Amino acid sequence: MEVPLSPLGLVARGLRLYPGRVAVLDDGRQLSYAELQRRLELLSGALGRLGVVPGDRVALLAPNTLEALECYTAIPRTGAIVVPLNTRLGASEYRYILGHSGARLLLVDITCYARVEEFLPEFPDLTVVIQRGRIDGRLNYDELLWAGPSLPFDPEAVAESAVLSLNYTSGTTARPKGVLLTHRNTFVNAVNMILALRLTADDVHLHVAPMFHANGWGLVWAALAVGATNVPLPAIDAQDALRRIRDHGVTTLCAAPTVLTMLLQAAEEDPPPSGVRLAVAGAAPPAAVIRRVEDELGWTVHHFYGLTETTSFITYNEPPQGIEQWPLLARAGFKARQGVDLPLSGHARVVRKDMSDVSPDGQEMGEVVARGNVIMSGYYRDPEATRQAFAGGWFHTGDLAVRHPDGYIEIRDRAKDMIISGGENIPSLEVEGALYRHPAVAQAAVVAAPHPHWGETPVAFVALRPGKVVGEEELVQHCRDLLTHFKVPSRIVFVDELPRTASGKIQKFLLREMARSDNKT
Repeated sequence: MEVPLSPLGLVARGLRLYPGRVAVLDDGRQLSYAELQRRLELLSGALGRLGVVPGDRVALLAPNTLEALECYTAIPRTGAIVVPLNTRLGASEYRYILGHSGARLLLVDITCYARVEEFLPEFPDLTVVIQRGRIDGRLNYDELLWAGPSLPFDPEAVAESAVLSLNYTSGTTARPKGVLLTHRNTFVNAVNMILALRLTADDVHLHVAPMFHANGWGLVWAALAVGATNVPLPAIDAQDALRRIRDHGVTTLCAAPTVLTMLLQAAEEDPPPSGVRLAVAGAAPPAAVIRRVEDELGWTVHHFYGLTETTSFITYNEPPQGIEQWPLLARAGFKARQGVDLPLSGHARVVRKDMSDVSPDGQEMGEVVARGNVIMSGYYRDPEATRQAFAGGWFHTGDLAVRHPDGYIEIRDRAKDMIISGGENIPSLEVEGALYRHPAVAQAAVVAAPHPHWGETPVAFVALRPGKVVGEEELVQHCRDLLTHFKVPSRIVFVDELPRTASGKIQKFLLREMARSDNKT
């Protein structure tokens, strides 16, 4: 009597129960659930005609749109694997991911095509389909969609242990790692989001968090499961977001802390309706931002924590009973914690190096490790990284945290020196590698500094070779030539020597303090 635990089953529920309700509102286009089901079945059929078979990797490069939303259900329906591509990467990163994943099909939005056009001849076996526009010599999404025949929707078509998506995430090396997420992983995460955000058919969800970030945090399926209305936001534009919130009666959205800052600034001139339920993650939101969102906008903040490897989230800041009556500052400070285990995710611990639990005193730091239903099955074609990630039988997040007496986890530092700027991961080693490629650079170290808009920004400390002279502007331009724009250091600080331990390891905690101090002045 068992059926696969898959987001396909969740979407099938919404399609079955709410055929006449509005499923999607996208720039003047309105689709009912019945109309969406027809498009999903047609797209699944079109993928089959293109030769897509179970296990194939199908890459998707698109902002938040109706077409992108359809792909997260139609591609898995065929048994194929979605490979979402970050729309902010550079050509070298796209080239690597397409090659490493072995994608046989690329669905690309017309607005993103120029970013991959130059190297596509290197992939002669890659079929390219253009969404929301036409390119001579390329297949058109709409023409394929309506050519028929369709593939009827079957929520039991794929095993729950099968891989649903291959999500590339930046690690501490220059190359992104491919995170393998199964149908079961993504089902559990989506159900957790339904429970934590209390989603119902009366909700209107604004897709602010990019769908390519861990599959839109599971909302590409969760909102459809309950019959809610989906409103895609194609670009992070605060004014446009506020317009859609007002015009469509938005009740829920997900966003990184930097987006909250943008919304707060835009709301000063154009106040939005109150009552929105907001999921925040991607970086620890400052308590001051949470306070402003709840006080000035009248929205309710729900704080989640996790990584792509935990299918978005492993913990949730579950509000204690009566928190609404707490003083605003106390409530905001509490909500800044990363929280406790989500109902279905599994279990997160904070451990010492010997894997024993830290004292629940809010002081002793350890690494967050987790195991459970949302943990990835591994890194694609990288057994050594997978082995390291699961050392001791637990997934190691690389994040340092404390556990409070009430059981709530609070992140204090990032053990892997990851910089998160505007919700994007920036590996410090990658930036350092670019700096070392300049002939004048002898030593380089990159750390995070606070940024009022992006949350964090990369700051580089550089020691030059004897007799060499180079200015900050030249080094910044050098990095621009080698890196995606958001990875370029915002400041370069020249030093005689980098601080090191007796064993020669760079003491990055001292550099972080210097970066924070300089940032204040």
